[in-house]
Amino acid sequence: MKAIRVQHTGGPEVMELVEIPVPQPKPAEALVKVTVAGVNSIDGHFRDGSFRAHLPLTPGQEGAGVVTAVGTQVKALKVGDRVAWSGTLGSYAEYVAAPEEHLVPVPAAISDEQATAAMMHGLTAHYLVNDAHKLKAGETALVHAAAGGVGLLVVQMAHAMGARVIGTASSAEKARLAREAGADEVIVYTEQDFEPEVKRLTGGKGVDVVYDGVGKATFEKNLNVMKLRGMLVIYGMSSGPVPPVDPAKLSEKGSLYMARTTLAHFTATREELVARTSALFGMIAEGKLKVRIAKKYPLAEAVEAHRDMEAHKVAGKLLLVP
Repeated sequence: MKAIRVQHTGGPEVMELVEIPVPQPKPAEALVKVTVAGVNSIDGHFRDGSFRAHLPLTPGQEGAGVVTAVGTQVKALKVGDRVAWSGTLGSYAEYVAAPEEHLVPVPAAISDEQATAAMMHGLTAHYLVNDAHKLKAGETALVHAAAGGVGLLVVQMAHAMGARVIGTASSAEKARLAREAGADEVIVYTEQDFEPEVKRLTGGKGVDVVYDGVGKATFEKNLNVMKLRGMLVIYGMSSGPVPPVDPAKLSEKGSLYMARTTLAHFTATREELVARTSALFGMIAEGKLKVRIAKKYPLAEAVEAHRDMEAHKVAGKLLLVP
């Protein structure tokens, strides 16, 4: 089968399209013919060595496809089932062997592209507004990268919950997309400093919660735009990791709360994974949640997809099609 392989860590150019054997499913795994693979920042972290992994590796942790074989211990899946997954390394390929516990059924009303876009980004947005900080009607949320894959979904969910949403974006075009998704205000951070703007927009009171996938570049200012006992949820680090923090600083800034979250801990059980995906797929099927597919690339153009992702050229979800 064709697959993208990384022989040594580095920039996007280290990814190569090669022929490798089709994987054989272990007893608790299913073999899936990949129809769509999602492109995510975590893929770049594995590729460049920020996250350690055994080399050579096939990147990609997310996708959708059709089951073509099952292991001897697989109970709920059968050949021909449409499934989606996240957290299974090796998805930039024509086939992937995935644990049954990672695979969720895709309803007929949902396309493979929608299902893939709803996995890592959608599941992240869902836990952010429902669990990391349970948003309430009337609260104000600051959503960084509001036109990104996660950001657009957080904005829609927060708006539907009755929260006021202030977003940040890098361009006027991305600001337009965030407003269309439901953001009440959008700050173009390349033109305005988001700290004084948030203070102005909130009458100096600050926001109840900050949802931040940026990390280092926004951290210090985040602490200055939060209400007393406000919550900062850091779920990514696109600008680099946040430096060490003295807990006393959180007290000085207003007894603030801070969490560094990761999706795996909010889909830690099969029951929670299925419940979240079912909720997401239901919202999409009913037209209550729209996933934005920014661009689809042939598998052979994975290098270009990573370059576009890391240059923040596009707003929404990037997909690879084997």
